[in-house]
Amino acid sequence: MAYKKIQKQGYTLYQNENGKQIGTANGKILEQDGLIFKDLAGTGALLPYEDWRLPATERARDLAERLPVEAIAGLMLYSSHQVIPSLPGSPFPATYGGKSFPESGCEPWSMSDQQKEFLTQDNIRHVLVTTFQDTRTAVRWQNSMQACAESLPYGIPVNFSSDPRHGSADSGAEYKTGGGEVSKWPEGIGMAALFDPERTREFARIISSEYRALGITTALGPQIDLCTEPRWMRLPDTMGPDCEMTIRMTKAYCDALQTTEDSADGWGSQSVNAMVKHWPGGGTGEGGRDAHYSFGQFAVYPGGRFEEHMRPFTEGAFALGGPTQKAAAVMPYYTVSWNQDKKNHENVGNSYSEYIIRDLLRDSCGYDGVVCTDWGITQDPADDMDAFGSRCFGTESLSVAERHLRIIMNGVDQFGGNNDKEPILEAYRIGCERYGESVMRRRMEESAVRILTNIFRVGLFENPYLDEEESVRTVGCEAYVQAGYQAQLDSVVLLKNKSAALPLQKQLKVYVPDRHIRPKKGFMRFMEEEQFLHPVHNRLLSEYFHAVSTPEEADAAIVFIESPLTNGGYENHSYVPISLQYRPYQAVSARETSIAGSTWWQKDTNRSYLGKTVHAANEEDLDLVINTKKAMKEKPVIVCITMHNPTVCSEFEPYADAILCEFGVSRQALLDLIIGAASPKGRLPVQLPLNMETVERHCEDVAFDLTPYTDEEGHVYDYGYGIDFSGALLKQQ
Repeated sequence: MAYKKIQKQGYTLYQNENGKQIGTANGKILEQDGLIFKDLAGTGALLPYEDWRLPATERARDLAERLPVEAIAGLMLYSSHQVIPSLPGSPFPATYGGKSFPESGCEPWSMSDQQKEFLTQDNIRHVLVTTFQDTRTAVRWQNSMQACAESLPYGIPVNFSSDPRHGSADSGAEYKTGGGEVSKWPEGIGMAALFDPERTREFARIISSEYRALGITTALGPQIDLCTEPRWMRLPDTMGPDCEMTIRMTKAYCDALQTTEDSADGWGSQSVNAMVKHWPGGGTGEGGRDAHYSFGQFAVYPGGRFEEHMRPFTEGAFALGGPTQKAAAVMPYYTVSWNQDKKNHENVGNSYSEYIIRDLLRDSCGYDGVVCTDWGITQDPADDMDAFGSRCFGTESLSVAERHLRIIMNGVDQFGGNNDKEPILEAYRIGCERYGESVMRRRMEESAVRILTNIFRVGLFENPYLDEEESVRTVGCEAYVQAGYQAQLDSVVLLKNKSAALPLQKQLKVYVPDRHIRPKKGFMRFMEEEQFLHPVHNRLLSEYFHAVSTPEEADAAIVFIESPLTNGGYENHSYVPISLQYRPYQAVSARETSIAGSTWWQKDTNRSYLGKTVHAANEEDLDLVINTKKAMKEKPVIVCITMHNPTVCSEFEPYADAILCEFGVSRQALLDLIIGAASPKGRLPVQLPLNMETVERHCEDVAFDLTPYTDEEGHVYDYGYGIDFSGALLKQQ
């Protein structure tokens, strides 16, 4: 016998002596040539797709040819966000035996009614997970999902995926969730502040290990858009505006994420598919507005840099130095790339654009991996342009099925956030009438081969099951946590340190004022109630300082603020500016006429916000700095700013003795820097603008065209700037 059999909790493991590890929950196996294979089809004979000795593409082609259209349609779906378990009040509700989770008496790892349905009825095999209660819950839930999938016809395993989940702070626009006790790192722009692609490689290697221990085999990232537009809400997730640095970081990230060591082609049980986003670059929304929302649908290129925004893909993600060669998948953004279609001259969302997908991505770039739409682009538009969703830009007059057909014929393989296979089947029926059944069957199989290849490559067909204790040992292990924490420390930028205000002596009497944020619209475009925030937990603060309640008692003050928060560029059915300053901002120097034209909701071709005024919900952050300095007089005031977007510092800089700028790090990391337990090493990954006038003058697609701010000590807050505690400029390592 050339294999070992090991009984695990809920599944059986077979270790082939000279081959793959086989995990099965139903016990249907085949023995051939002294080796163990899974009898996924239940035929009793070894089919090509069941033979792990064959190349992934060959196996995928064999299986695709066997699948009915209904099964291929399921493969082309990418589930809506899954919360494990789903609690009442979640934006993604679920039931358990027809009841809410608390009422059901179910275990946290139980499959919901909806999950059972989309696995068995809609044939979904790509599931997006947002939160896990903990690692054990993740393991047990995923093993039950995989056992269910294995019992179904063809035994196709589930490819679990995740948005970025390793952020150390609750910042940014996407669903960044902890759960699983993963190591904590800076945001993407914080990693860019390290100016070290090798640290990005380390990050990707670690998160790949943690992802696989959580059962995640596809990462919806990295986000490699060039953030040339400073007002864009997705800027924190990017690798910065520098094209060359982004290319280097992209290569390091994707190589480390996808590569299994000692594998001939780089793929294997340690690999995680990278789905790079967002083709052809999403960082050029007009006026900084974002295309999650209808009012932000247009990407513009007043500087003529469209091709430059593709370079992180063409020279980075599609040209890796490692054995996997290219990112496994790519996600187009929601945006309409305004007037960039040189063939059909259409202004439609990128996934709907034949030119953007078929001509550029598939034909010109030769990309043959999976293309997956961004989430929720095929549903009918809402009545209100300010509603969350409604992203079928330029195709509002089409039916849902016709939108699916158009996207499929462009060369897109998967639909993000769609749980229902029926629109794809209807699209198939329409396509058969329009193009012939043989054409449509061939086109569907083409997508199936690409999709299945990615599942085969990462070893899920052989063993999709997780060892609970091994996962617990891996996720958030000490070495990973320390690496993430060191990256947090190293990413913080010291902007100012007048009269050597930092570091502070430990156990000084310190005043930390509370914050207030007025009601504002959140990511889902619902109004959020006002917030009263205590910036640091008292227990954590007490480990460093003696907290006092008034400035008069204090030896020093630490004021925590964040970038100005405005409502995304649209209020009360009107376009308004997005402000990077705290005081009310009137756009007196904005464009008189917008670049992009009308929408389905508004036929007015001029979307200018000239003369409009916007108020930051956290304007009081500025008052905190000013009032604290007045009260502290000559005693030092340390400002710690969480910078989501490049901020106009002129309003608060004169009132700060020291400024620490962070991009999504923990309070503990900031406090360690404040007492000098670590030295500042981060450098600005963006320019900080002099004022809003320079922001209004700049081109959304052009990097480094802002006039940067100069502080009272003569330091210019330009790209790459950062100082140490002595005030000396940090240099490129």
